[in-house]
Amino acid sequence: MKKTIVNAFGHVTKPLMMTVGAVCLLSSAALVAAPVYKVVDDSGRVTYTDNPSSYQHAGQSVSVTSINTVSDRQARAATTQTNTAARGQTDLPSAAIKTDAPVQTNYQLSILEPSTERAYQRPAQSVDIVLQVSPQLQNGDQVTIYVDGNARAQGLSMSIPTVDLTPGAHRIKAEVVTEKGDVRASVQRTVHVIQNTLILRQKKQAAEKLAAQLLAYERLPWHQKLLVRMQGSDAVNQ
Repeated sequence: MKKTIVNAFGHVTKPLMMTVGAVCLLSSAALVAAPVYKVVDDSGRVTYTDNPSSYQHAGQSVSVTSINTVSDRQARAATTQTNTAARGQTDLPSAAIKTDAPVQTNYQLSILEPSTERAYQRPAQSVDIVLQVSPQLQNGDQVTIYVDGNARAQGLSMSIPTVDLTPGAHRIKAEVVTEKGDVRASVQRTVHVIQNTLILRQKKQAAEKLAAQLLAYERLPWHQKLLVRMQGSDAVNQ
């Protein structure tokens, strides 16, 4: 009678196929390299052996058991070897790992002046803007200052005459922009421009006075005009 070798699940065993270079499979194979077989003869007597070829007799049933000849020390050693081999595929030295990813700098941008929301008189005052950024800007990065959404300057400071601004609220905004155009930091503040009515009134009064003087001069006779001119010339020479 032909001998049949059956595993613990009742399936006919097949030759073990291993992929070249699969370290983990090689280690696993080493653990089960010496399986124990169960042999049952015609009378029901059970024999355990690691060499089933010597029991190729009619009426005997041979099957693989879950028992193996590997000791606990050998199992631990094989497991350690398998884990070491697996780690060897991924745990490369840090010096061998290279990356081309650029380092992104996290900037802190703040407005020193104006320190708070405030008002400026037009046209006597100017809006002075002073910024602070940390850490120091990297090559290619820059700070752009915007007024009401329009880029007005690049750098950490600028001054805007209030005569260039209409009365009302204006938004000042600053951004740290990288060479690629990415915004790394942003800050903004609102200022108010108010019209200085006193200065306007003084200028208006001065203009009205000059106009009155010119009109009075035009009404003078020619000889008085000549006298006024001579007096003006003497005043200049003095």
